[in-house]
Amino acid sequence: MKKVVKFGGSSLASAEQFKKVGDIIRSDESRRYVVPSAPGKRFSDDIKVTDMLYACYDEAKEGKDFGKLLDKISERYQEIIDGLGLSLSLEDEFKTIGEQFKAQAGSDYAASRGEYLNSMIMAEYLGYEFLDSAQYIFFDENGVFDGEKTQKVLSAKLAETERAVVPGFYGSMPDGSVKTFSRGGSDVTGSIVAKAAHADLYENWTDVSGFLIADPRIIDSPKNITTITYRELRELSYMGATVLHEDAIFPVRKEGIPINIRNTNRPEDPGTMIVETTCVRPEYTITGIAGRKGFVSINIEKDMMNSQIGFGRKVLECFEKHGISFEHMPSGIDTLTVFVHQDEFESKEQAVLSSLRHAVSPDTIELESDLALIAVVGRGMKATRGTAGRIFSALAHAYINVKMIDQGSSELNIIIGVKNDDFEKAIKAIYDIFVTVQL
Repeated sequence: MKKVVKFGGSSLASAEQFKKVGDIIRSDESRRYVVPSAPGKRFSDDIKVTDMLYACYDEAKEGKDFGKLLDKISERYQEIIDGLGLSLSLEDEFKTIGEQFKAQAGSDYAASRGEYLNSMIMAEYLGYEFLDSAQYIFFDENGVFDGEKTQKVLSAKLAETERAVVPGFYGSMPDGSVKTFSRGGSDVTGSIVAKAAHADLYENWTDVSGFLIADPRIIDSPKNITTITYRELRELSYMGATVLHEDAIFPVRKEGIPINIRNTNRPEDPGTMIVETTCVRPEYTITGIAGRKGFVSINIEKDMMNSQIGFGRKVLECFEKHGISFEHMPSGIDTLTVFVHQDEFESKEQAVLSSLRHAVSPDTIELESDLALIAVVGRGMKATRGTAGRIFSALAHAYINVKMIDQGSSELNIIIGVKNDDFEKAIKAIYDIFVTVQL
């Protein structure tokens, strides 16, 4: 058994958290490759080290004295080193960072030092080899992750390395400069390392015990999801569920490596297993509910629309021309509705409407703003009759008017459109009908 383990910022925010992580790694010899994030918040009003680094670099870029800010960052790390009783010194590293900041090495370089330094401490603490991600994870000249080169170089290195710590979040450009993934990118690094190591399991440790069926800010103590497929996770992540960086799915999915989301503060919890496919029956008909507010619908009516070849293409070209992506496009015989993000659409509203009139000469165009989209996702829905009926019934009993319903041919998800004001109430109603009534 070979495992790659990634730990988030909250799991590594202090020496006390480091000790918890050390106990978790040492409790299982198969946890051979570790991917740390930068130190996160120690308490609610604290500042993440990555944000401190960004602020420090901004001062340097403006030619201001950034020494005090850099000293504060150094103190954060020294506090962890002292708390762990290590003899490690980062003095030379901070001297180099200061020089690079003065030379304006870039904000990517600045942000990456959080993971870089935390990984040096982790390697020292565990007695593992430290591998600088800049030497093993690569981007091409356009800043796009180079999976082929990374797999070749990193896989060869891990094959000869029994145990290692690999910093999350960054790699290097062809000229050797540091390039970061988007925020939360340590999840992606963990996935890349898992693929290169040909791991049996990728454990992603954070501050929650896996995925929840619904947002805990809306549902009081929602149930955990024990097993979820990659496809279900993709649907939920797209609609706002954010436990795992969505780009972290692809490297391990191609290799058939499961992901286990675990809680550093509750290591006894089994968490959520993310798998390609499974015969495990879900506990409930639905796997999860997620959604987002802030959409607008553009409803286009035209007699005999269905007989006009290329009508849908022409409509979508009007949005494409103005740089607006569409979310959903339910249609009838003489109607077609396009859902887009309201903040993208508002400033270009009249230009898009003018384009539509020129392109397809509609009989009428109606706009409705302040809409929310909710995704009800679950592999169990395919084998269960009446799922859509139960959703409609639950929403009707909650006096919620459904603006749109759209179900894909895979029967994996149902998308419901409601007013922004009904968003939370709708999620509660759907959760209750599928989960609460079965408890």
